[in-house]
Formats: sequence, C-alpha cells, structure tokens
Amino acid sequence: MNFIEAAKEKAARNQRNVILPEGHDPRMQAAAEIIAAEGFAHPVLFGDAPKRGKVQVIDPLMLDIEPMIDAIRANRPKTTREEAIERLADPMARAAGVLATGLAEAMVAGISTPTRDVIRAAFLVIGLEPEIRTASSYFVMLTPGRDALFLADCALNISPDAEQLADIAIATSHSASALTGKPARTALLSYSTYLSGAGEGVDKVREALHIVQARHPELHFDGPLQADAALSRRIAAAKGVEGDVAGHADTLIFPTLDAGNIGYKLLQELAGAQAIGPFLQGFRKPICDLSRGATVDDIVASTALTMSAIPDPGILGL
Repeated sequence: MNFIEAAKEKAARNQRNVILPEGHDPRMQAAAEIIAAEGFAHPVLFGDAPKRGKVQVIDPLMLDIEPMIDAIRANRPKTTREEAIERLADPMARAAGVLATGLAEAMVAGISTPTRDVIRAAFLVIGLEPEIRTASSYFVMLTPGRDALFLADCALNISPDAEQLADIAIATSHSASALTGKPARTALLSYSTYLSGAGEGVDKVREALHIVQARHPELHFDGPLQADAALSRRIAAAKGVEGDVAGHADTLIFPTLDAGNIGYKLLQELAGAQAIGPFLQGFRKPICDLSRGATVDDIVASTALTMSAIPDPGILGL
C-alpha cells in the first residue's frame, strides 16, 4: 500500500468532516465527489445547492455566525463585534469559522484564493497553538524508492530567525509523526555539518537546534547538517557524524525560504518526486493551502493527508 492509500485508510476509520470553501471551482467539485465516493472523509462544499451527489453543500450566507463571532473575539479579544461581522463577509473567514466552531475538523482551500487570504482567515478565526508563535508550511515529497520526506518551510517564511526556525522544526516534526505514526527524525539543514563551517547562517541553525532541544528533549533533532549528511548513511559516516538523525532523516528543515523552495522543486524535476501541499501548520486546526494550479488528484491526495494527520478521534456532524 502506498503512502496516500495508507493515509486514506487511516482517515476512513474516523469519518470526519472537511470544509472545502471553494465550491464554485469545478476541480473542487470533482474532488469532493471522489472523496465522498472513496469514503475517507465527509466533504462539505460552500455553494447554493443542498447536495451535489453524495456531497453536502451549504450556503455560507445561511450559516449561524454568532458562534463564529465568539470564536473571533476569543482569539482576538480587541476585535469588536462589528469588526467580526465585517470580517465574516469573507467566505474564507466563514470557512475558518466552520472549522473553529467544530462543524468540521479540517479545511482544504487555496485553489482560487491567494495564500495570504487563507492565512489571514486562519489567524483571525482559529489562531496558533499555544506554544507556537510562527505559522509555517510543509510539503510531503514522495520520491520513487524511498520513504516520504517532509520539507519545511518551502512556502511561507522568507528568512526565519532562530526562534522562528525552532517553531518550524517543532511543528514539522509533529506533523511528520502524525502522518507516519512514528517519531520524526528531523535535520536542521545548512551549508555546514556541525563545526565544519562558520557564518551567520550556520550560527542561526545551531541556535535553533539548541532552542528545540531545550523545549522538546524527547524529540529526534540534529544539526546543522548538510543535506547529503542528513540523507545518506555513507556520507554521514564519512563525515564522522553519528546519531539517529544523520543519514536517517525523514524531515528536513531549511534555513530560508529560498533554500526550501529551490530544494523541493529540484526534487520534483530531477528525482521525479511528487510534491503534496503545502500544508499550513502551527494553527489550532489542520489547514491545507493548495496551489492554485492543483489538479483534482492533488486535492484528493492533500485532503487524505490532512485528514489522516488529525490525532483526536471523533465524528463531527453539520
């Protein structure tokens, strides 16, 4: 069974609702029908018809916004009731409201909405996990001949400082563990392995590692590591690097957005890797921010991974 099929099987055991706010897009409509037919989640589309085949469709303008107003004001106490009502005129904010008030367990969006708008709605209505101050994103990379890789941050933070890099590393480690069911082995990447090089970038990665280890000594982290030392046991051994991460890493944390974005695209073009995501992380609820070029298959795969990563069991109904 491949990684995506395993995710579908896991998600199917819990049968949770996923809100798909861009119900006007034919790709999202087709994906919702596949998700419903395969039965690994209950897709809920925004639209103006009561049903689309087996897919539930709800009119966002008919939703009760009172719980959403409460959610916004709890998350942003300085927001007035009038301001909250004004913000909820945005369909993406209403979708986040569906998520925040427990009518769905996850949201998959972004095929016709800019990333900044998806993130703005998430910050406004949902908010970050208590220990996380930096929202970030990750890709799942499926490469022929090896296990899934988790890459971050490849889509959101341009030049994170050490504290932000630590947040990204911790969140991605948790995300990877949720999807694989085993502890993540997380490498903080640099152009230097351990003390072989020096410079501001290496110092930042080293400081981020110290922050991560202080906050979560139980997790498996190492760095600074060059990419080859992180992924190849032979090269890690040749460089005298030992441990349970070097040469075994399945989760790669890039020091900048430049490095992360270039890295994942090189894997796509040169290694034939399939990139799924980006998935937002650090928020209190699971959100997938799709590429606007996403295909129907991309939406289905991204939804499967989003739903399978939710740790708490339960069925939520509209």
